[in-house]
Amino acid sequence: MKKFLLCFLIFILNLSNIFASEILISKIIDLDQPWGSSFINKDEIIITEKSGKIKIIDLKTNKVNTIEHNLNVLEDGQGGLLDILYYDKHIYVSYSEDRDKGKTSTSIAKSFLNKKKMEFQNLFRAEPPIKSGYHFGSRIGISGDFLYASIGERGEGMIAQDASKHPGSIIRINIDGNIPKDNPHFIDKVDWLPEIYQIGIRNPQGLVVSPFDNKIYISNHGARGGDWFGEVKRGENYGWKILGWGGTNYTGTKIGPKWKPGFTKAIKYWVPSIAVSGITIYKGKEFKEWNGHALITSLKDMSLRKLIFKDKKEENVVEEIIFKNQLGRLRDIQIQPETGKLFILSSNALWKIQKK
Repeated sequence: MKKFLLCFLIFILNLSNIFASEILISKIIDLDQPWGSSFINKDEIIITEKSGKIKIIDLKTNKVNTIEHNLNVLEDGQGGLLDILYYDKHIYVSYSEDRDKGKTSTSIAKSFLNKKKMEFQNLFRAEPPIKSGYHFGSRIGISGDFLYASIGERGEGMIAQDASKHPGSIIRINIDGNIPKDNPHFIDKVDWLPEIYQIGIRNPQGLVVSPFDNKIYISNHGARGGDWFGEVKRGENYGWKILGWGGTNYTGTKIGPKWKPGFTKAIKYWVPSIAVSGITIYKGKEFKEWNGHALITSLKDMSLRKLIFKDKKEENVVEEIIFKNQLGRLRDIQIQPETGKLFILSSNALWKIQKK
């Protein structure tokens, strides 16, 4: 029995080396604090830089086209130009909008794709605007006619339990900016703002629509410990800041239990934190053995991880480290159409991941 356990531990410790020996990592181009990315087609990827730039990179030539735009971005702390999503000839972005005298909101805007200049119009603004450089979120996903976005709680803690305010929630709107009539506000949560779909979130920097079941999955930063990966569920509450998800305040004081009945339970928790960021559910040819598995990027831990979570019970989740400490802080991950190759944003570059 002891011999078996020793062999098992050695196997787990060497998983990252096994995966690393099977993949090829190549740098595409250097960038300045990139944040979000989205494929327009197989050969073009559109990227945001936190300072406010939008760039299209031609993957055949590595030529970069910087697009002018009218977004009123304020780069402040963790805020700036954040996520970007191409969908049906349109571009959607999330950003920290300069509202008034340093107060900002996580806002969502939309424009027709124009490779010279884009004129964005806001679809959503998180209310109230707050003077803080913390916890904007924010990722965007589209499923059918619905747009989902993760809105950070701006460092305000219990505001995530106040559904009369947007910070600390998952919002759901139509892609034209109108509000779905089956959102919780119209059915059984009349005290919630109409756009809010789920509450109790802290700083969610990953969101993906599963290509297998169209369910929405998010990643979320805890405080000192307590990062998690979980499913978005209509009208439910992930518990921040009643729950600590296994973490504590940065001062070391306790927050609350990891989980208790009445709150949404995450699929996977990380204690200590890995600073989980962009996520995807893999579907493609290049790594077909990964189909249906979650791929997780992390900032602090500087790793790419894979989660197998078939029954969504935490005790049955299998986690494997693909690689670690090779590219620095990892911010976002996308799957290239047709090929299934992975494209990852680090803090200063775009990288391609493929099989050797």
